[in-house]
Amino acid sequence: MRFISLLLLCFVVKLSAAQPQFETGAGQVQRYLPLLAGKRVGLLVNQTSLVAEQHLVDVLLANKVNVVGIFAPEHGFRGDHDAGAAVNSGTDSKTGLPLWSMYGANKQPSAQQMQQLDLVIFDIQDVGVRYYTYISSMHYMMQAAAEHGVGMLILDRPNPNGAYVDGPLLDLAFQSFVGMHPIPLLHGMTVGELARMIKGEGWISNADKLQLSVIPMTGYRRDMPYALPVKPSPNLPDAQAVALYPSLGFFEATPLSVGRGTAFAFKVIGYDKFGPAGFSFTPVSTPGAALTPPLMDKTLYGEDLRQVPANGLDLQYLQRWHALFKQHNEVFFTAPAFMDKLAGTDKLRLQIEQGLSEQAIRASWHNDLQRFKQQRQPYLLYP
Repeated sequence: MRFISLLLLCFVVKLSAAQPQFETGAGQVQRYLPLLAGKRVGLLVNQTSLVAEQHLVDVLLANKVNVVGIFAPEHGFRGDHDAGAAVNSGTDSKTGLPLWSMYGANKQPSAQQMQQLDLVIFDIQDVGVRYYTYISSMHYMMQAAAEHGVGMLILDRPNPNGAYVDGPLLDLAFQSFVGMHPIPLLHGMTVGELARMIKGEGWISNADKLQLSVIPMTGYRRDMPYALPVKPSPNLPDAQAVALYPSLGFFEATPLSVGRGTAFAFKVIGYDKFGPAGFSFTPVSTPGAALTPPLMDKTLYGEDLRQVPANGLDLQYLQRWHALFKQHNEVFFTAPAFMDKLAGTDKLRLQIEQGLSEQAIRASWHNDLQRFKQQRQPYLLYP
């Protein structure tokens, strides 16, 4: 009996050694600090850039790293700006460091900013959806780094939608800040893997000149659940909203509300003129949704998805509401050009307007997804 117990103990020890404890790239401080010695460092970070409960900026300053400035993406350095709100340059009140906007009029760093740097660190929690703009900011930073001979270091983080590769591939004719790369809506990659692919596929100019490094996570699998310690933007409050975001983000091109201005953004769908009976809500101006949320101060009727399982991209919401609008002779895609940018193609909008089944729509992008899975294979870092 004692012999069996010892065998079991040895098995558990070996199993633990084979499965390293999970840690983000940012959490492995001693692994990247040597890369920063003697370097003038810029940071593309926001409120999600944490090492345990401490911000990466504070960790680096405590370790005497020469941090020259902070680049702020959409929603700002502190993550408190509305979606689409301009992010202004200025000074961080806590550290006194320059804040340089990467959203609004200036989506790419200036030559003057880049000339002050030897290395830029990107450490932002993404959600794995192509139209979520943090990866677009990463693209522009990689482009600037390649042009100015500045190194780029990605501190990798999980993709909470990493188990899915789904949706139409972006057609470069529809390229915009909500879709920069010929990848599916759900690409199933971490920011570190995607950065490797952007460089490897030459999706930026002078890609071969970019000195790119990635600090991979330890103990990570792309299908593992990951509870985000900080909400990645004001209107993605929790894991359920993040899981529904690939399906509900398209509603930004319609007159409907997805709950901006409520405590359950991206977990509901509603309209003031008609909708399913039994559930209603009223959007109001709130922090993070102060720029007149759709249908503000009106009672909306619709769907409560807070307890509905969400797994990747679900087209039924778009199809169901489009059919309802058609019954009432109302225009569903009130911003068709924006819908096409979100989808990365005009085909999805046209397919929904034509009343194609979900099965037929999915069949139309099946081959593209298979090719993409093969194309991304050399850049993957995790099982």
